[in-house]
Amino acid sequence: MQIIKPDVNINFIGKRRIAYVFSAVLILASIISLIAKGGPSYGIDFAGGTLVQIRFSEPVSPRDIRSSLQSLEMDITSVQEFGQAHEAEYLIRASTSTAAMESLAATMSKALTDAYPDNPVEVRRVEMVGPKVGKDLREKALLAMFSAILFIVVYISGRFELKWMLSIVMAACLFVVLFFLKGLGVSIPILILMAVVVTLALSFYLKLRFAAGAIIALIHDIMVTVGVFSITNKEFTLPIIAALLTIIGYSLNDTIIVFDRIRENLRKHHKRPYDQVINGSINQTLSRTLLTSLTTLVVVVALFVLGGGIIHDFAFALIIGVVIGTYSSIYVASPVLLAWHKAATQPRAKRGGKR
Repeated sequence: MQIIKPDVNINFIGKRRIAYVFSAVLILASIISLIAKGGPSYGIDFAGGTLVQIRFSEPVSPRDIRSSLQSLEMDITSVQEFGQAHEAEYLIRASTSTAAMESLAATMSKALTDAYPDNPVEVRRVEMVGPKVGKDLREKALLAMFSAILFIVVYISGRFELKWMLSIVMAACLFVVLFFLKGLGVSIPILILMAVVVTLALSFYLKLRFAAGAIIALIHDIMVTVGVFSITNKEFTLPIIAALLTIIGYSLNDTIIVFDRIRENLRKHHKRPYDQVINGSINQTLSRTLLTSLTTLVVVVALFVLGGGIIHDFAFALIIGVVIGTYSSIYVASPVLLAWHKAATQPRAKRGGKR
């Protein structure tokens, strides 16, 4: 099935500078939002504390719920509506998470029943995470995303450039440095940032052009998704980390399809200008890319609309990821190859001109 004509010839590469500006604006907005809010808003999984989900028969003001629970001395940080307004469900977050709160459900149910005798209340779930456990989960989530990107470097380098051993040695060295610095007490976010910078530097130094394009596209996708969550005040929980890892895999699949066609066309039409080969490859895979993305998007939007409050943020992250992942495969990963080629050929042209 094709939704795009086979002979289509859209000048994607010619519009790359507009895409650069658009991506720069998205990333800058993400960074500003994260700095202004002191980093991502972590959910109970990562920040620790207590989360209680309750349901009334009729809607109640979140402010009234907070007032009704003041006597419990829970150190409530927020009370917010959950799901649709008519469902009368609420999430109560508290910074306390101790063993003494094991009977919290019964205590809270009694306090709310006393406050609203004519409005039956049901405590639907209670989750508690200690601060140390939350910190460990946060570090492991970051390491999981970094490991995924690192293994992608190995795969892309071996798949497209046949440099398996070189990329494996690079990955091994990065892991050694990572755990060495971790032993010195360097924070995980700083470690990940340093490792990503070193990975990109080594990719350029070792001439792993396809790997560099894929990594830059993946970092772009993750930063934009994280930025959208920060701007919309959504929390980062374990399901969101699962969504980010899914986005990494989806975006990589899209990028590989385009890269595969670029590699084939470079062999067939090696005398053509590099930008024409890349642009032609993008157009040739455009039908498949859009069809795959639209099919995935229909399912994810259905989850977002019909999946309920529990899966709402997960589906939202996937919607952002699918859209931005499709965009980055065309306007980020491929232009990196062109920029690489120009950077590699310009010094030769200068040397030739001097002669």
